[in-house]
Amino acid sequence: MPGRVEGKVAFVTGAARGQGRSHAVRLAEEGADIIAVDVCEQLDGVTFPMSTPEDLEETAELVRKTGRGIVAVKADVRDHDALKDTVDRGVAEFGRLDIVVANAGLGSDGATLDAMREKTWRDMIDVNLTGVWLSAKVAIPHLVAGGRGGSLILTSSVGGLKGYENIGHYIAAKHGVVGLMRSLARELGPHGIRVNTLHPTQVNTPMVMHDATYRMFRPDLEHPTADDFAAVSQGMHVLPTPWVEAQDVSHAVLFLACDESRFITGATLPVDAGALLK
Repeated sequence: MPGRVEGKVAFVTGAARGQGRSHAVRLAEEGADIIAVDVCEQLDGVTFPMSTPEDLEETAELVRKTGRGIVAVKADVRDHDALKDTVDRGVAEFGRLDIVVANAGLGSDGATLDAMREKTWRDMIDVNLTGVWLSAKVAIPHLVAGGRGGSLILTSSVGGLKGYENIGHYIAAKHGVVGLMRSLARELGPHGIRVNTLHPTQVNTPMVMHDATYRMFRPDLEHPTADDFAAVSQGMHVLPTPWVEAQDVSHAVLFLACDESRFITGATLPVDAGALLK
C-alpha cells in the first residue's frame, strides 16, 4: 500500500537529531522525500551539547534506508539566505514542496525575567520565533506555486499555551509561534495550505535530557539526575509518564501532514500527556 505522504516532499528544520530526525524519518517511511537543515554547531550561550554534522549525516542515512531521497544541509534557521538556498535546491532536485515542519528550537538556562540577560532573551526569540517565520517564508512561494495546497506544521510547546516561571523567554517565543500560525493559516487558506501548531510536553531528546534541565527542575538537589527530574516531570502530567518520546510527536506530525487532516487548520494540537489539564 502507498504511504500516507507518498510522492510528497517535506522540509524539516532541526533534523540532525531528536524530534527533527524522528519527523524526517517518519515522513520518509510514509513516502516523502526530505529537505533537511540543522545548525550542526555549538551556539554561544547554550550549555548542553548541540548537534554535529555527523548527526545530520546519520539522519540522511536513516532516510535513505527507507528508500527516499534527502537533501541535507548545515544551515541556521536565523539565516534567511541559507534557508532559501537549501529549499530552492531541494525543490529543484525533487520537483515540488508539500510539507513544512518548522521544528528547530533552542533551549537555555532558566532565570526570572527581571534577571535574564538580554542576549539570552534575544537568542531565544531569534531561533524559536524568527527562525520559524523564516522557515515558513522561504517555503511558502514553493507551496503556493505548486497549486496543490500543503501543510505547515510549526513546533510550539505546552509552554505556548500556558505560562511557567524561569523560562519566560521560551514561553514568549512559543506563544509567538501560535500567533504566527494563526496569521499564516488565514493568509494561506485560500491556497489550500493548512497551518497548525504542535504542543509537546517534555520530550526524551538531547535538548531536554541534560544536567541543566535537571538542575532547573530540581534546584533543591546538588547533583540531580534524570530520575530526580522524572519525579517532578511526572507530576506535571495526567497520564503516567514523565515525558513523551520523539516518535509520539512524529505521529502527530504525520497526521497533520497527510490528507487525514485535510480540513484541519489553525489548530493547536497538544502531545502533552495531559499537562494542559494541570
